[in-house]
Amino acid sequence: MSAPVLFVLGAGPKIGLSVGQAFAAKGYKVALAARSLQEGVGEDGFLRLNIDFANQDPAGIQNAFAKVTEKLGVPSVVVYNAADRVTLDPEDPLTSATVEDTTRLLSVNVISPLIAAQEAVKGFKTLPASASRTFIATGNLLNTTAWPPVLTFGMTKTALAHLIHGSSKAYEKQGFKFYYADERQADGGATIPVSGPAAGEAYTELAEKKEQGPWNWTFVEGKGYVEFK
Repeated sequence: MSAPVLFVLGAGPKIGLSVGQAFAAKGYKVALAARSLQEGVGEDGFLRLNIDFANQDPAGIQNAFAKVTEKLGVPSVVVYNAADRVTLDPEDPLTSATVEDTTRLLSVNVISPLIAAQEAVKGFKTLPASASRTFIATGNLLNTTAWPPVLTFGMTKTALAHLIHGSSKAYEKQGFKFYYADERQADGGATIPVSGPAAGEAYTELAEKKEQGPWNWTFVEGKGYVEFK
C-alpha cells in the first residue's frame, strides 16, 4: 500500500510545518500550501505549493488539490490552517471595521475552508474505509467568546466552527471526520501564540481516531482533549 497523504493549507513556520513534520514521522507524504511558499519539493521531501487564500476564485484551491493528487496521491488528511485577522477599536469596533477588511477575512477564514472541505470530501469518497479521511480546521475560542478588538475575526471563526460542526454530522455515517481544533490553556484561556508541536501531536491523534470524536476539539498541551464549559 502507498503511504497516506497529508495536505496542509496555510502552512506557516509554526503550526503548518510542525503538523507536516508530525505526520511525516507517522509515514505520511506531505504537501504544504501558503502564499509565502515557492513551488517545488523541499529538502525535507515536502511538496510545496503557492496559493493566496484571499482569492475567492475556487480554481486556486481546486488546482492545488489536483496537483497534490497527481504528485502524491489523494489526501486522506486535510488541515486548513490559514487565517487572517484585523484589530479593531475595542470601544467602537463597528465603526472601525471596514467592508474591505471583512470581505478579505471572509475569503480566508470562511470561503477558502469551504472550498477546501469540498475538495477534501471529493477525495475522501475515493478512498477506502481504512483511510483516515479527516478534515481539521485550526480554530480558537472566538466561536464561544466575544472579544471586541477582533469582532470581525470572531465572526468568521464562528462561521468556520459551524462549517465543521455541520459537516461532522452530515458525513459521520460515511466515516469522514471533521474537527475544529482549538488549543487552550489549562484554565480554558486562549493559547497565544499557539504551539506547533502541540498541534502536531493533537492532529495526528485526530487522524488516527476510527470514529468522529467531539467536533470542537479543545486541547491542552501535554493533556490532550479537555472539555471546557
